[in-house]
Amino acid sequence: MPLFKGKSARDVLQEKGLLEDFLKNHPHDPCSKFEGPSSLAVNEPMINYLDLSYYGTISIGSPPQSFTVIFDTGSSNLWVPSTSCYAASCTKHRQFNPKRSSTYYTRNQGVSIQYGTGAMDGILGYDTVRISNMVIRDQEFGLATSEPGGFFGYVKFDGILGMGYQSLAASGATTVFHNMLAQHLVDQHLFSVYLTRQNGGYGSEILFGGIDSSHYTGQIHWVPVTREAYWQINIDRVTIDGQVVACREGCAAIVDTGTSLLVGSTSAINTIQNRIGATEGYYGMYSIDCNKVSSMPDVVFTINGVDFPLPAQAYTLQSSYNGQRSCSSGFGGGGGDLWILGDVFIGEYYSIFDHGNNRVGLAQAV
Repeated sequence: MPLFKGKSARDVLQEKGLLEDFLKNHPHDPCSKFEGPSSLAVNEPMINYLDLSYYGTISIGSPPQSFTVIFDTGSSNLWVPSTSCYAASCTKHRQFNPKRSSTYYTRNQGVSIQYGTGAMDGILGYDTVRISNMVIRDQEFGLATSEPGGFFGYVKFDGILGMGYQSLAASGATTVFHNMLAQHLVDQHLFSVYLTRQNGGYGSEILFGGIDSSHYTGQIHWVPVTREAYWQINIDRVTIDGQVVACREGCAAIVDTGTSLLVGSTSAINTIQNRIGATEGYYGMYSIDCNKVSSMPDVVFTINGVDFPLPAQAYTLQSSYNGQRSCSSGFGGGGGDLWILGDVFIGEYYSIFDHGNNRVGLAQAV
């Protein structure tokens, strides 16, 4: 399943001159997505998607209606905007029209997913979902009738396809991957993610039921999942130049395709920002001198006894605006006790989410 790396909401806001104002009004809390009662609602702040830029296309219904979605291992629901949503954030995107699908049905059950900037409210429906060459029948999904604050008008994707564990799904909705397994659509009970780091680039992919050996080199290192909700694992420690800078006693982390940055506790991340030479800008952003990237140190994550170095090229986010190149740090604070290994990490390490054995595989991406 190919993914396209396009413009992030941050890029769009910056081009419109709205970024500073937006950050002032929406303080970044990357971890509110992982708190709160998952039985009633799943906290999933849309601000988390500010830098996200990997989209894939799926279709829902008969005949198929196409949507661009984020494949998010940090949540477990599939939802898209519906034609019953009249907010600007919905009307700027493709909307599912249930009346145009002969295979759609509903039991009129409500669904609400809490986000940092509002809630996605809607109803659960059932229909045929097509992903690549797979046809998933009777897939439960949310039809949004209202969406989180104005932020959603700036993102380039229509909806979200959660790839977390079943236990995390709001309203108990059956996950897409659970149905893939139940309907015998995949050979192995796993999926794997490869992310290229070039803007506007094709080449990224999510592969259901298999591992693509052309996307990594060396061996796969397997790490046990410690909590079956998010894809949660343990980090032994984080070091720079052999010195421990974070997680001295170990810490919990989740491997999350739905978070763009690599997030940790504010104090630990501040230490890392200082050690790599990043300087604080406005509203929690840290900038990096583009000319110094080649001399900056690796940040090494030791996981299950294996070192996973993150070189400066991997943790530096580069963008061009009005012909000027700027560099910023791919590390973000505010993570509390839970670290988030987002796209900055996954871009460097091919990631395999093994449902059948409750483990995550990591290998050097190529």
